[in-house]
Amino acid sequence: ITPYSPLAGGRLSKPVGETSKRFLEDQYAKSKYDLTKEQDNIIIERVLELATKKNVTMTEISLAWLLSKGAIPVMGVTKLSHLEGIINTNNIQLTNKEISYLEEPYIPHKLVGILAENRG
Repeated sequence: ITPYSPLAGGRLSKPVGETSKRFLEDQYAKSKYDLTKEQDNIIIERVLELATKKNVTMTEISLAWLLSKGAIPVMGVTKLSHLEGIINTNNIQLTNKEISYLEEPYIPHKLVGILAENRG
């Protein structure tokens, strides 16, 4: 499985409330994530909590979760630190309890864009 938008448009790589140009301008991501923002923020806080506990980045925790599911995330890299984080992800092992902790508050997001338009 190759997940689309493995970091939820950057939301899984920054603490709740921290913003970026993409957060402010990406209307596609807003249409996908704004409806579940409150529930998603619970997950983002849990990602931050585990990242702090393991002394790694939120991105590394998010990608380690995807790898634990057998997914192969495709990442865009614009900085050397991004690449180093992706490589370090292979050294992170999440316990079943930590995986459940991340997944417990999740609710599915609505399909948007071409995925929503292609109904048959």
